[in-house]
Parts: sequence; C-alpha cells; structure tokens
Amino acid sequence: MKFRTILLFSTCLVFITSCSKEKIFKLPITFQEGYGPFESGMGGISPYSDNENDPWKKTHLKTSGIPKDWTDVKIGDINTNIYQSVYQNYYLGNITKERYKELQKSWNWVPDSLNLSKKPIKCKIAFAQGKDSIGELKMIVDANNNYDFSDDNIFKPIELNPHDKINKDSLVKNNAIKVNFEQLSNDKIIEVSTPLLIVHMKQYNIFMCNFAQYATTKLDGEEIAIHSNNFTDLSYNELGVIKVNNLVKKGEKVNFQSVVAKNEYLEIGNNTYKNLGVKKNENVLVLEKMDLSKKELSSTQIGFKAFEFSGNDVKTKTPISLESLKGKFVLLDFWATWCGPCIQELPNLNNLYKNIDKSKFEIISIVGDSQKKDLEKMIEKHSISWPQIISNDANRIKEIYGIGGYPTTFLLNPEGVIVAKNLRGKELDSKIESLINE
Repeated sequence: MKFRTILLFSTCLVFITSCSKEKIFKLPITFQEGYGPFESGMGGISPYSDNENDPWKKTHLKTSGIPKDWTDVKIGDINTNIYQSVYQNYYLGNITKERYKELQKSWNWVPDSLNLSKKPIKCKIAFAQGKDSIGELKMIVDANNNYDFSDDNIFKPIELNPHDKINKDSLVKNNAIKVNFEQLSNDKIIEVSTPLLIVHMKQYNIFMCNFAQYATTKLDGEEIAIHSNNFTDLSYNELGVIKVNNLVKKGEKVNFQSVVAKNEYLEIGNNTYKNLGVKKNENVLVLEKMDLSKKELSSTQIGFKAFEFSGNDVKTKTPISLESLKGKFVLLDFWATWCGPCIQELPNLNNLYKNIDKSKFEIISIVGDSQKKDLEKMIEKHSISWPQIISNDANRIKEIYGIGGYPTTFLLNPEGVIVAKNLRGKELDSKIESLINE
C-alpha cells in the first residue's frame, strides 16, 4: 500500500495574535500517513462485555454481516477519539452524568478546549473476531463504517511476539487497513480515512492496534512533526512534537526523550515556544512565544528547571519542598505500590541510598495512585529509608509533573535543573557517581 500525503483541510495562513507580552502562533497542520520520525506505540482493543450492568452497554455499536460459520464470535470497537465519543454519548443519554463527570476528572480534560460536537459523529470503528470453519482465528473491521461486515475483508491478524524487534513502518505498509470515520473540521462533520494496523499478541492472547497518522507544519523554516497519543488515537489531545531536522531524510527515529509534550517547550532558532497543543477543529498547532529565558522556565524536560512542589514525608511528617533541596543532586522518583518495575528497582535504590554522600545527593519518592496503608507496608517490607510523599488532591504533584506511567524519574542538579530522565539500575548509579565526582 502506497502512502501519500492527505490534505484534509483548506489552506490557511499562520497568524499571530498579541496579548500584552504574549505571542500566540497558530500553525496549519497537514496530515501524513505512517509514523514519520516517531517510534510508534500500540493500544489494546477488547470486545464488548456481556455484563448486563456494563455502564457502556448503551454505547455499543449495532452491527450485522458476521459470517454464519464463525464460532466464538466477539464484537467490539476501536475509538478514533475517546473524548468525542464520551461527549456525544453523554448528550445522547447513553452514559450518566456521574460517569461523565468522573471520566472528565480522571482524564483531566475540558470539552470546550477540544472543540467537540454534540451531534452524533461516527468516531468509532467496529470489529468482529471469531473462529472460522476450521477453527482459525479471524477478524473483520468495518472499514467503510456502515455497521455491516458483509462488505469487508476477512483477515488473519499478524502474530507478534512482544520481545521481537519489528520494523513497524514496514509492518503497517503491508498490513494496514484503510478505515473511514468522521471528525469535526471548521464546525462541520467531515469523513476522513487513515491506515489502521491490528496485530495479535499470541503470548497474551490480546489484540493491539494503532493509527498510522502524524501531522506536520513549519515555523521559521523549521519542519515540525506531531503525533497523537503515541498513535493510539487521533484526538491529538495528548500529543508529542519534535523538530524534524534531517531525521526523516535519514530514516531515523527520534529519541522519545526529545519529544515535546503538551505544555512543554520547543526551541526554534533563538526563541523558545510553549506547546499549547493542537486545536483539532481548526487543525492548527498552537505555540506561545516565551519572553523568559530557558533558565527561568519550569518543565519536565532536560535542561529546564523542575516544577516546584511541597508535601509531607509519610513516615516522619516532615515538610519537603523542591526549594529546600537546592544545593544537592536530587532524584525525583515517581512510583506506585502496585507497579512491578518500580518494586524491582527498590533494592537498587536502597543500595544507592546507603552508600551515597547524603550531603550531596537525596532521593525523594512521589507515590501516586496508591493508598497510605499500602505504602507503609512497602516501606517496612523493603526497608525504605528515603522520604516518601503521597501525591494527592491537595499537593497534586503527579498532575504538576504530568505523570502518565510508573516508574518515572527525574535527576536534578543542585540548581534544580533536570539533567536526566528515567534512569534506572546501573545506568542511574553511573550517572549520579559521575555528576557528584565532577
């Protein structure tokens, strides 16, 4: 399947609006097929639940056309924009107000900021899976979104081993399905299409998928590439932005730590811009030109100041703030009591903390999505001796740092500037030793 550039929206010019000292740039984006310079992630897909009390039951798509000789049939859908889906299903009365508000809070999203439509939009794509007459696992995707599988191709999902090194660019070119769906553009509902890749992880008996679409734009001659939620949806609410430079020409993939998330900073020429995200209805990337220097800005990016926070150590009740740690190298360790990789790292952190010069180095763990009683058990079980702060609704440390998964670590220098991220094991030990002994 040949990839081609998709020009979905009418051309418009970059414009700048001034408000006091702030400058806002709206950059028109063009959608491309493939993963471009990004490494692609995949999200799990599951069939509908048979539970009569399932709160999502009213949102299930009604489909037909499944082969009559199939057995163990299961039906589900893949969401191109979960925010749009939840928004319209609330107004259609398919989910309760309580459930709607709960999701808004847990996802930390505001409908007005996403320019969503109350009118029904075909933003979900139905699929069916089952065993054919010889017992082989097969799948159908409602590619034209007419809720009828009889005019769609039956296929056997590609089997992947999660430990195999796969060229996903080649995989998607040879195995993607072109699917149609609807979205809002300039306050109008339009139909668009994009490649969808579905694979089967036999080891875990789960299906995974992603959408092979990214976007590009330019500012001051610098090409910028944008992905949506690591290719697991097309809402562009959670996004990553990079300067392309010559990466695409060389066929290289950008280091994930170089990807600029929403509300982080992009340096172009001698200027620093805050990534305010994509306005999907207008199809523009919004950047804010900053007057402050890089040294004066806080971010979770390497080279920027870490965000200020404060909280109390669970065990000693001692108040701890980032300001109070100035003058030391600091490891901010975000973890959860149920996180397997986090727990595996505890012996290494224990050994590091026992043997380090604490006048030069400190570990502060921020514990999210965990109960105090569970943390106290872990402290005793693993003999944790460094400070532990629970991120809660009062201090919101997890939210301030935009933590989306565990473990996540930030290594700070004595001035509170982030010098490394997500180091573990020997790599962490070596980095800290080299910094302290400089």
